[in-house]
This record gives sequence, C-alpha cells and structure tokens, in this order.
Amino acid sequence: MTSPAVRVAAVQMVSGTSIDANLRAAETLIAQAAAAGAELVALPEYFCLMGAGETDKVAARERDGQGPVQEFLSAQARGHRLWLAGGTVPLADASPRHVRNSVLVYDPDGSRVARYDKIHLFSFRHGDESYDESRTIAPGSEVASFALGARNGTRLKVGLSVCYDLRFPELYRALARPDLILVPAAFTATTGRAHWSTLLKARAIENLCYVLAPAQGGRHDNGRETYGHSVLVDPWGEIVDEVASGSGVAIGEVDPRRIAAVRASLPALEHRVL
Repeated sequence: MTSPAVRVAAVQMVSGTSIDANLRAAETLIAQAAAAGAELVALPEYFCLMGAGETDKVAARERDGQGPVQEFLSAQARGHRLWLAGGTVPLADASPRHVRNSVLVYDPDGSRVARYDKIHLFSFRHGDESYDESRTIAPGSEVASFALGARNGTRLKVGLSVCYDLRFPELYRALARPDLILVPAAFTATTGRAHWSTLLKARAIENLCYVLAPAQGGRHDNGRETYGHSVLVDPWGEIVDEVASGSGVAIGEVDPRRIAAVRASLPALEHRVL
C-alpha cells in the first residue's frame, strides 16, 4: 500500500546583496531537496535579496506576475515537478516607497496557485539593533492557503505566513485547520535564540498540524545576523529535522495519519468555544 505521507523541505540560506547570486544558491538547494524526494520545497524570507539597506528591496520590486524572481520560481517548480513556495518576493505596492513582502506558491506545472502578503510588520529595538519594516513594507490584510495535491493522491491544506506573523496565533486560527503551516523567516539572532523554537512548537501544538519553517541562518553582507534553525515540526511539537546554521535543507514527511492520530487522541480543536 502506498504511504499517504508527503515529503517536504525547508531551504535555509544566507542571502546577500546580489539577486543573481542568491538565485544561484537557491537553485542548488532546490535541486538538493528535489533529489531527496521533496514534493514541496519552501524558501526563506528574503531568499532573493538581503540588501545593504532597507530601500534595496524597494528598488528590486517586481510587478505582480512578472519579473526575474517570479520567472525563476516558476521555472524551478516546473523543472523539478514540485510545489515551490518562494518566501518572500518584493512586489510593487501602490506606494512607490513600499513593497509587499509576498509568499508566492507555484505548482509542478509552474503555475502560481497562491499569494500571501505579510500582515504583521516587524519592529524591534535592543541596544544597537533597530528594525522597523513599516518604513519600506506595506502590510497585507488577508490570510491565505492552498491545496497541495501530492503524487500519491494525498491532499494537504497548506497555510501561509511569514516570520513575525509567528507571534500572532489568531492568524493561524483564521486558517481553519491547516494540515501544514509554512513560516518562511529571517528571525534575528537575538529574537531567534529567545523565541523561535518555542513559537514554532506552540503553533504546531495548538493547531495540531505540521509546521515547516525555512529560515535565513548566518552573517549577511549587510552585517545582519539571522538565527537559522530551519525546521519541520510535527503536530505533537516534536522536531522531525532541523538545520542549525549556514545553508542547507531540513527535510521530512508530513503524514496525514499522524495528524489524524494526534487530533483523535487530543481533540482540542473540537473543544474550542471562542
């Protein structure tokens, strides 16, 4: 009997200031994941650009539906016959000074099947560290998910989110019982050490689903240090696979039988009253 499990992969990168170099690095890692049997590959936030300054992403913005980064994602999905989540691409906004920080998902034919614009914008001040994404990013307003059809016939509901969204559990409740949540991220080393693993496990446990979190993980050209620890977490909060630092691929299986068993033994989703 064919297993209903679906093999998925979280790509970890240390993206820099060259889009071309970043896409070449992503291409190598996507091929590695495909060779390992992954049917869904997820790239980290800012995979195509970690600019020298915050406005670099605005200069590199693409119109929705056209541009070299979007063409790259479509070609990679089609070439490897897999589902590919590019998290994230700077897409043009109505304001010329802002972009949308968008997850774009492509199916094995290279067709785009989902777009999610990051809703919650990161702001943080601690010592010499200071971030305020609202200076260059316009927030999204709607949750998004897509239906993944695997080669073995399994169908998964996959919910989309980005980085700082992880701190807002109501977003994931609004996804209405996903089987898998994607969290492409570029968590800072400071906040990552403190909260990354705890938050990912919490989102998996409270939604009784898998969480796949591809991250940036290292020292970037712009001096920023990201936490890494790209990971697949199962519905019980257990780590299936993880990449601590540097470039690499965390890979594992999303098994609907595991989801069903955990939800049957702990029917917390049925007990909700609010």
